[in-house]
Amino acid sequence: MPTLLSPDLAPTLGQLSALASDPALTRGRRHAEAPAPTRNAYQRDRDRIVHSTAFRRLVYKTQVFLNHEGDLFRTRLTHSLEVAQLGRSIARALGLNEDLVEAVALAHDLGHTPFGHAGQDALNECMAEHGGFEHNLQSLRVVDQLEERYPAFDGLNLSFETREGVLKHCSRVNAEHLELTEPGGVARRFIDRTQPSLEAQLCNLADAIAYNAHDIDDGVRSGLISTEQLLEVELFAHYHQQALSEHPGLLAKPRRLLYETIRRMLSDQVYDVIDTTRHAVAQAGVQTVAQARLTGPLVGFSADMKARTAELKKFLFARLYRHPQVMQTTGQAQQGVRELFAAYVDRPAEMREDFAVRADLHRSVADYIAGMTDRFALREHERLTGRKLL
Repeated sequence: MPTLLSPDLAPTLGQLSALASDPALTRGRRHAEAPAPTRNAYQRDRDRIVHSTAFRRLVYKTQVFLNHEGDLFRTRLTHSLEVAQLGRSIARALGLNEDLVEAVALAHDLGHTPFGHAGQDALNECMAEHGGFEHNLQSLRVVDQLEERYPAFDGLNLSFETREGVLKHCSRVNAEHLELTEPGGVARRFIDRTQPSLEAQLCNLADAIAYNAHDIDDGVRSGLISTEQLLEVELFAHYHQQALSEHPGLLAKPRRLLYETIRRMLSDQVYDVIDTTRHAVAQAGVQTVAQARLTGPLVGFSADMKARTAELKKFLFARLYRHPQVMQTTGQAQQGVRELFAAYVDRPAEMREDFAVRADLHRSVADYIAGMTDRFALREHERLTGRKLL
């Protein structure tokens, strides 16, 4: 397991490294605004995200388990907060910009549909002949266009660096389309095959770390996977045994033992990222933000941790995400999204008026459904079809 590098090889905690995104050097906003008197550009972005309608809706959008299945399972909101916490911890150790990491982490799922990935897949199927649907691209649409809070522009008018981090993935076709409307903008790197900021790279990894940890917790809590099954996974088994060796009494307290196992796993993954990234930066010899963007990904796991994490992800995919109970719920949720889409295309007036009058009907329907919480989507489905789902 990784050993954290000596602090003298990293910036003093709280001190930005030369590779950190400097808010004073931001590429700016799409619509010019005077600087805020008490906040830098990335702090201002974070605050706008937290106060947005899309952010509040995340509390009723689910991860693996749907909202009605239990009050203690993760939602998109709690997931986003966990990503922000992990991201800030790693950023501080690496001397990266914590405010930018937090802004990206809190915004990265704003475009996610109701019913988790099941909803996204169904909506993408419905939009197959109309440009498709991808939640990262939708998150950018939310912050660029769909939020309606300011008199002078649509969207939240976030800084370039935050928007770049939000657009985690993008197909070549979508990148070229975005490039037409914003030459040299946030999609350009997908065409040039360059890298985003180190803060954006960090958020991508913090997202994956958070997913694995909370899906273990939620999976065991649901009863769909067991600790005994998880002991087949080397990464989990290592920390489980480590916790028991130091605290034998935890054997009689399985819930506390699970928490301690996950805590240790999270900590070592964080230390591994810090250690590996410092080595990668030193080996690449990059000295500036611009140089880092032209180098391959620098934020990542060691080869050993990457392999162990991949084994865990494979386990979760097979045993949790593809569990018959989850698949049954997923199928019903996808059916509901497809039926909602068809109903709104057939009867646009059933949508909110500002969506119903748009020229691009299919994209408008996709925007409307993507913005729904799980329970609103269920209520709308029952209203429009007369049938209850789930």
